[in-house]
Amino acid sequence: MLRTIAVTNDLKVITDIHITDLTDSNNKWFWVDFNSPTEEEIKLLKTHFHFHHLAIEDCLHFLQRPKLDHYDDDHFFVLHAINQKSLQAEEIDLFIGRNFVVSFHLLDSIEIDEAWSRLIEHKCLSEKDHIYVAYTIMDKLVDNYFPTLYQIEDQLNEIESNDINESVEKLMDTIFDIRSNLLKLRKTVLPMRELLYRIINSEKIDGIKEQLVYFTDIYDHLLKLSEMIESDREMTADMRDSYISINSNRMNKIMKTLTVMTSIFIPLTFIASIYGMNFEYMPELTWRWGYFGVLGVLLGVGSTMLFWLWRKGWFK
Repeated sequence: MLRTIAVTNDLKVITDIHITDLTDSNNKWFWVDFNSPTEEEIKLLKTHFHFHHLAIEDCLHFLQRPKLDHYDDDHFFVLHAINQKSLQAEEIDLFIGRNFVVSFHLLDSIEIDEAWSRLIEHKCLSEKDHIYVAYTIMDKLVDNYFPTLYQIEDQLNEIESNDINESVEKLMDTIFDIRSNLLKLRKTVLPMRELLYRIINSEKIDGIKEQLVYFTDIYDHLLKLSEMIESDREMTADMRDSYISINSNRMNKIMKTLTVMTSIFIPLTFIASIYGMNFEYMPELTWRWGYFGVLGVLLGVGSTMLFWLWRKGWFK
């Protein structure tokens, strides 16, 4: 599906113009959105707009890393949106020319729809240019990174404040899931941050310097997102290390208990095994108090071992 919006030289905003009328000299600038385009619509990138074949190839081969390529008459951007459910990156491509913006995405994009609605409702749209359109799209993409990250931070705060009544094992599963989600976000946010840095320092894109404050604002948001992600990753790493320490300490206590029991019962077992042998001539067996004597020896050895281990600090 194609949708179009244009601003004429006399500052009128027109929507749903036929694509062949967009290049009319009466149009100051225009935006064309390729939303889940058909095969015939995809061909327009080559036949009507004459974009470079490498850029068109990048549009059709999902998923490219966020980047900026300069061509003779236009500039090609690969941007990433985030699927709020799977947290996977979804590619959105932009072509920026002298007086136009062309957006291309194979999947429906909430961010593009929001940017479109925002521009349509903008009372001063006629005073803006196509660079502002590009800013609006990028701004919406980056703004929609925040809800997912805020949700992750809420989860971490609940875990840290012990508001979740779950076993330690389940909590660790949750933490590892959070780390996996943070890694997905990181793979999107960091390349986007690098891209915005290139944009605000580019000398090749006309109009960027005049609206540098807008793109710098997006870059600041990406810096904040990067810091939040790294902070959350450190927090999950601390939680993971704490779990490992607690688990190791618990295991050490268990091993200590087993060692104490083994240390006490080894000599007792040795004595009992001697008198459990079936020899005919064992003098102690004929002694009237032999049974009670052996019990006394066992009790004495066991008590001595307990006292010795206590002196060694094994029960602290």
